[in-house]
Amino acid sequence: MYSPKTPTNTVIVFAAALAISACNMNQVANPLPDTTRKISEVEDLMKLRAFNNCRDEGLQHDANARSRNAPGGFLTSARVINSCTAELGRASSRVDPEERMRLTALSVINYLKGGEVEMARRQFEKFKTTWPRHDLYLTGGVSFIESANAVFGRSTDQTFGQFTAMNINDDVKSEMRRLNHWKNK
Repeated sequence: MYSPKTPTNTVIVFAAALAISACNMNQVANPLPDTTRKISEVEDLMKLRAFNNCRDEGLQHDANARSRNAPGGFLTSARVINSCTAELGRASSRVDPEERMRLTALSVINYLKGGEVEMARRQFEKFKTTWPRHDLYLTGGVSFIESANAVFGRSTDQTFGQFTAMNINDDVKSEMRRLNHWKNK
């Protein structure tokens, strides 16, 4: 059976659906969050590039100081490396953690070589806080953590056997034995 109202109802429903969908033609999300994210990524990449340049400068100062055995050069290297890692901010997640560990350890060593023991101690504490339960192994397989602990001194006197059991460089062991000998005189 044909009813004249059926096509009219269909047309009215179709027109209403078209009108409702025409009201909200802007289906594009707010572009501001996407733009903010892209700006943040560009800023991180710029910080990463600055970090790489800074790191290279710090390593060059280290190489120059080693070739001349200049304490001032070691201090300059340590300060530059320290500033490199400090300026990374949230972009630090883009740098390999092991590279940041090695750079922090190098700054500790260079502060020591330059004579700034307190700054070396602070950097060492920062290393232990930032990377708990991690260690680096220096040339010859010696432990950075154990070597630094021995250099910065423990509150108790250490005996010959304790130094022997530690995973530290022979030169550090000899120096620690010498310091303990004269400390107890």
